[in-house]
Amino acid sequence: QVQLVESGGGLVQAGGSLRLSCAASGRTFSNYGMAWFRQAPGQEREFVVRISRSGSSTSAAPSVKGRFTISRDNAKNTVYLQMSSLKVEDTAVYYCAARLGTDLITKDGMDYWGKGTLVTVSS
Repeated sequence: QVQLVESGGGLVQAGGSLRLSCAASGRTFSNYGMAWFRQAPGQEREFVVRISRSGSSTSAAPSVKGRFTISRDNAKNTVYLQMSSLKVEDTAVYYCAARLGTDLITKDGMDYWGKGTLVTVSS
């Protein structure tokens, strides 16, 4: 069982930056592929970024590529999402998710989800 707790959300102006953190419980954090998803009001949850179990491979959705960076610290059981050049359309609840034993990330395939943290970008 893994518990994921996100933090770092808040209100930021367009063009600003924000860093989200996701702290995971348990001693096998490095066995989990990790990802961030987001869900805007009235919309479906969507993939944002992912990182491999070792941290050597990452990928991002086209809408955030070049602006958002995911990283992880396996010694601290934490994954981060650095967001820059934020846009109003980035406003959403951001969720951290984990999948055991694979770097393959799909929305329906994740094993654990956090409760989310709200990011609001104002114009």
